[in-house]
Amino acid sequence: MTKPYETTKDALLDAALMHVPFDGWSETTFKAAAADAGVDMAMARAVCPRGAVDLALAYHARGDAAMVARLKSDDLPERFSEKIAAGVRFRIEAVTDKEAVRRGTTLFALPMHAADGAKAIWGTSDKIWDTLGDTSDDVNWYTKRATLAGVYSATVLYWLGDDSTDKQATWAFLDRRIEDVMQIEKVKAQVRDNKVLSGLLAGPNWLLGQIKAPPRMPNPDLPGMWSSRGE
Repeated sequence: MTKPYETTKDALLDAALMHVPFDGWSETTFKAAAADAGVDMAMARAVCPRGAVDLALAYHARGDAAMVARLKSDDLPERFSEKIAAGVRFRIEAVTDKEAVRRGTTLFALPMHAADGAKAIWGTSDKIWDTLGDTSDDVNWYTKRATLAGVYSATVLYWLGDDSTDKQATWAFLDRRIEDVMQIEKVKAQVRDNKVLSGLLAGPNWLLGQIKAPPRMPNPDLPGMWSSRGE
């Protein structure tokens, strides 16, 4: 059953999307969304303490959820690189309002919100890898997600300015970025197979080998957030 907290945030987000093209992810949009959704401002602040910033992040999370659902239900290509490309494409195709993404890009380019934007992009990359069954538990856990985050963010920026038919230019750009990553992986494999180079890098490789992926923990209930517990 959907919790009142989630229902309220969804209602605010749906209402906000009508105003974002005109006022961005702003305080003006947040107040208008609360009024349109019939949500008391005190309740709206309890659900979204940072106002429109929290709604922008909720919009991004909604797109992530749609991407994951499609990754789990659609038939995917055989090659793993093509599966990764499909994940990025599904995430972009999950966007319901291009202007909302454009405005979000502007919002998260601001210094005070840059960390939130980076975290959202990292989260998208993490969900793609997890959904596709990534089992790495060492430094590769980080490098895979960092690399994919770069590919995803670059592709989104390209897509925002793409006016080609069916976004074919964007998908071609994505394929080129994935191919670039695969070339890097080939070079890394060649270094590992080279006895001289692998010997020279034994120390750094040992140090990197001590890095472990973070433990998988369920999301805890965060203090200070309104929920339906006890109802």
